[in-house]
Amino acid sequence: MTADLHLSGLAGAVIHDEIVPARAPWLHHIAAGQTLRIVDLEGNQAVDFLLYAAADDAERYSAQDTVAAQGNLFLRQGTVLRSNEGRPMMTIAATSVEYHDTIGGACSCESNTLRYGHHTKAEHACVENFLEANLLEGRGKRDIVSNINFFMNVPVEADGVLGIVDGISAPGLSVDLHAEMDVIVVVSNCPQINNPCNGFNPTPVRMIVSA
Repeated sequence: MTADLHLSGLAGAVIHDEIVPARAPWLHHIAAGQTLRIVDLEGNQAVDFLLYAAADDAERYSAQDTVAAQGNLFLRQGTVLRSNEGRPMMTIAATSVEYHDTIGGACSCESNTLRYGHHTKAEHACVENFLEANLLEGRGKRDIVSNINFFMNVPVEADGVLGIVDGISAPGLSVDLHAEMDVIVVVSNCPQINNPCNGFNPTPVRMIVSA
């Protein structure tokens, strides 16, 4: 039997293992002490990511607190993802790519129209995925905050402009997130086809939760 390389290095037993289709949303509750591994199955796929505290979802991921605490714009191995209360929510325990983005935001039908033309308005976007997943638990548009973009390459150019360029991932690369508290993870497997963040071709990702 061939070993599953995507499970390599996970210390605990696998308690959830799911393929999230291209362009789809995903929501899952992860307990403190568990690890979420996100696997970029085909490479160059952006994974938009939100976090809420399970005990009280008014506490949620804060890009500002995370960036301020570490003094760096990019998320790397060892980065602590902090809430709007300044508390640790998850830690990037391991990553196969050098860094991830936390300032590029999520695509929406409105931003697509502004950036790429009115003909893109009907195209699915990350904000709609976040809404679809969050509505399952009573959260709405006001509960969507600045998100993380795993595997997405958003360099800050010399003039301060944010670039959106080809991703830095490859097939089978992954990021491991250790839960520091009970959390709700909400993901949009980014459907964007108008810029290089998904190589113009959205693909599936794999979500593995280990104890």
